[in-house]
Amino acid sequence: MLNTEYEFPQQPGLHYLNHAAVAPWPQRAVDAVTRFAAENARIGAKDYANWLQLERSLRERLQRLLNAPSRSDIALVKNTSEALSFVAFGLDWRAGDQVIISNEEFPSNRIVWEALAPRGVEVIQVSLQDGDAEAALLAACGPRTRLMAISAVQYASGLRLDLPRLGAGCDAKGVLLCVDAIQQLGAFNLDVQACNCAFAMADGHKWLLGPEGLGVFYCREDLRSQLKLHEYGWHMLENAGDYTRSDWQPAKSARRFECGSPNMLGATALEASLSLLEEVGMPEIERAIHERVQWLIDGLAKLPNATFHSELSQERRAGILTFSLDNWQHAELFDKLKQQQIICVQRGEGIRLSPHFYTREQSIEETLEIIHSLANQ
Repeated sequence: MLNTEYEFPQQPGLHYLNHAAVAPWPQRAVDAVTRFAAENARIGAKDYANWLQLERSLRERLQRLLNAPSRSDIALVKNTSEALSFVAFGLDWRAGDQVIISNEEFPSNRIVWEALAPRGVEVIQVSLQDGDAEAALLAACGPRTRLMAISAVQYASGLRLDLPRLGAGCDAKGVLLCVDAIQQLGAFNLDVQACNCAFAMADGHKWLLGPEGLGVFYCREDLRSQLKLHEYGWHMLENAGDYTRSDWQPAKSARRFECGSPNMLGATALEASLSLLEEVGMPEIERAIHERVQWLIDGLAKLPNATFHSELSQERRAGILTFSLDNWQHAELFDKLKQQQIICVQRGEGIRLSPHFYTREQSIEETLEIIHSLANQ
């Protein structure tokens, strides 16, 4: 049985509902980094082989989490934006090619495609508010569409899309599916094979409970050689470690996207955090997040001046609930909540709350009490 009191010893009075932004580390990640730092101070890289084994363990955990066919499909990257850039500036675009995105994407999954305009690539933004979001996205795919780039969960509204349906539709149309998985991975199951993903990427610092500066990039095996490389170094070589060779070629695995020395400190933290998620299991994590979001929905629904800006049906929602109060400006309400140690963020049309599986019921109850008090002012 996981001891959440030990793993998440949060400051008394703090109500952390901001996992869709930056999550706290579990205690085991803190302990792992502390051990790593102490070892480094005592003996440096004397046991570097152990570091490499930890990196291998991290890749395997990410492989299992994504249900990727092989550990070779996993690259460790700096962040989601870097992985998106690998795809955007790796594909061989032709003038007139189209990329389909939604009109709700986080800037990372919009700017990178708009940056292709000098190559003649057109970005088509599709509204997700017309009833059947998947149908609208697929209907926008025409003969010139090369790729659909979509967030699994929209960052402001929390809308969760049917990725297997999108994947099947894209496959039928000969369109590559690129999934920004940052708001789903670690909160809800994501199976890249079931979704027919060509590419998927996510940072470690949100629902994965890891550090900033380290993320995952899944690239389907048959597409790896089709992405033109723009970063080169010793680590991305097929024969990395053989420093005497004059001939070289990029690694056949996704390591080809990792040009230089790995972020071992970040890997130490993220590997520990993923061990916690595996221990709990994604079915239980999904259930617990659904439960906590429902507690928030039920409590806010009692307020006549509260408006929801998130999809409330269980099959469409994720760990994000965005709301507003009619008698409050968003920025002022956010400041008041921050003063009451409710850690959340202003996004989209209101205030975004995002509990994780371990969030205590008492914390949610106290949050709702504070919001009710503010709503009546």
